[in-house]
Amino acid sequence: MAALFGSRVRRLRTAAGLTQAELGQKTHVVSTRITQIERASGAKPTLELARALDAVLGADNLLVELWPYVYREAFPDWSRAFMAYSERAVSIRQYAAHVVPGLLQTEKYARAVLSLDALLDSEEQLEERVTVRMGRQERLGSPDRPELWVILDEAVLRRPIGGWTVMREQLEQLLEAASERHTTLQVLPFDQGGHEAMGGSLTILTLPDGSEAAYTEGSDYGRLIEEPTNVSRYKVIYDRLRAAALPPLMSLDMIRSVMEGNYRGAKVPSRSERRRVAQEQLQQSGGGRLRRGGRRDPWRRPRP
Repeated sequence: MAALFGSRVRRLRTAAGLTQAELGQKTHVVSTRITQIERASGAKPTLELARALDAVLGADNLLVELWPYVYREAFPDWSRAFMAYSERAVSIRQYAAHVVPGLLQTEKYARAVLSLDALLDSEEQLEERVTVRMGRQERLGSPDRPELWVILDEAVLRRPIGGWTVMREQLEQLLEAASERHTTLQVLPFDQGGHEAMGGSLTILTLPDGSEAAYTEGSDYGRLIEEPTNVSRYKVIYDRLRAAALPPLMSLDMIRSVMEGNYRGAKVPSRSERRRVAQEQLQQSGGGRLRRGGRRDPWRRPRP
């Protein structure tokens, strides 16, 4: 993909009548950087540079659309294979132990999750990761969208990643996603106790030819399983999780309950806050000072 990206840049640059030095000057990089990109050598182009090249060369967003595929080449082989399988899968079954799966994350929630990475180098790198994650969601709106079945551990709902407002918006997004015919959500409540997937998240992918792959993931590792016997074992684990989880309608009720209970303060002021505002408004309108408990002080005259 880096070679394809580089050849497109070279073709567009030649068509525009620019030298490598001139293109570098217009995109604020040295000419050797343009040489590296066209030869697919050296560091991969950043998202910011891809956008600059696209704008200067009038590529009509072509280079920006190619950039995520170039970016992925820096990932381990198993990670790239998992993403490739996900893009082709006709069915995706996921158990999420800690956070909302990437396919259902809002942009603010995704940014909050990705910013927790201790190895994150810069805001630019964070923006690149958010862009890639949001781009993966486009398939959910395409004609070949997969059947998506997601089991959320109750901890996913109750851990306020990004703060109350971000979490409320994220739970609203989950409810909206669940209204789609191709998406099913379940919640695995705490009272179900321990289970075989407590170590991390689990994904089962079904490909167009009927073959399947499993993917397990923890906070600092990922593993792709393709051997049919091992995949079958993880399918059994997933089926047990699905059986233990709340039915879909009860799961949506629980999501609403958590949203209105835990994160109500994200949009609705508390009772004490409402009382304080009412007192201030009454004072400003000349209604006298309220005593503790909300009663008017009978010994204080209204302001003229």
